[in-house]
Amino acid sequence: MKLPEDRSQVGWWVLATALFVALLFVAYSFVGTLVLGLFLYYGTRPLYRRVTTRVESDNLAAMGTLLLIALPALLLISYSVVVGIRELSAFTGTGIETYYARLVPGSGEVPSVLSQPQRLLNADIGRFRNELTTAAKSLGAVATGILHLFIAISFAFFALRDSDRLADWFRDEVGDESPLVAYLSAVDSDLATVYFGNVLTVLLVGVAATVVYNAFAAFAPSGVSFPIPTILALLTGLATFVPIVVGKLVYVPITAYLGVQAFRTNPRLAWFPAAFFLVSLVFLDLLPQMIVRPYVSGRTTHTGLVMFSYVLGGLLFGWYGIFLGPLVLVFVVQFAGMALGDLLSGKQVTANTSLSLGSDPPEER
Repeated sequence: MKLPEDRSQVGWWVLATALFVALLFVAYSFVGTLVLGLFLYYGTRPLYRRVTTRVESDNLAAMGTLLLIALPALLLISYSVVVGIRELSAFTGTGIETYYARLVPGSGEVPSVLSQPQRLLNADIGRFRNELTTAAKSLGAVATGILHLFIAISFAFFALRDSDRLADWFRDEVGDESPLVAYLSAVDSDLATVYFGNVLTVLLVGVAATVVYNAFAAFAPSGVSFPIPTILALLTGLATFVPIVVGKLVYVPITAYLGVQAFRTNPRLAWFPAAFFLVSLVFLDLLPQMIVRPYVSGRTTHTGLVMFSYVLGGLLFGWYGIFLGPLVLVFVVQFAGMALGDLLSGKQVTANTSLSLGSDPPEER
């Protein structure tokens, strides 16, 4: 017996709600991984679109783009971390293995067990079992991290390859004139700006800071030392995620530290911290903010709101909050500009926006 039309629609809506809740649960369980994958997608999409003009296969284009971005970035990050740990070890006088053991609790047990196999016979079985369990948990944590990174990269791969096809399907189902299509298109435009613009800016500032800091460390006058330049350069690049503030969080305290050393040693050495401050101000602050960021960003979400989204997102959610905060901000800003006023006044939601804090819908551009 055929169900009435209204009852059939109710059943489909119940099924749709259940499926949506299931998807939300999966997304919540892997929110950090998915947000990182989304960040990789938007960070590599401009390059992917350039590659597709020269490569016919979407699979090869997506794979090549991720390898061009992810592999060099991984090597650069790994090298910088190794150099940074060495610098920190030399600065504090603590062995490298100590920092590794603190980063990965119990990791020091594995080399100890492998170098002293007699402990299997002589050591207390219960104590050895606990040490081995701790080491296994540490290795499991590392393996889990690698797995999540692989999932994030895989998510970015399929998003690069199939996003246009998915967008076309959604427009066909909902309609090109739908306010929802305009809303999601504006969100997509803002996310591309926020993510890609910041990726490029952070990368350039991190590389420039590494060159500048290590150069000043190499040519520092006698009596003035520049500690852990590579680590400080990495921190300067990360600080660039926060608009307006950028590298000031790092190079201003370094200038003060160098200034104190210079005045204690010889006041005539004040030129060194002054030169460092001017070079850092120009190459790590003014040029990225005045040239790089406007060039890659154009009109986008309000700078102050982006700054708070990075800071508050990181404080509230942890490491992945750096990526989740701007995502939530863009959705909220576009909703406020496109739908909130119409909903409060009881009007039909349209594709027009009343705010100038984010990207316009496609038809308004």
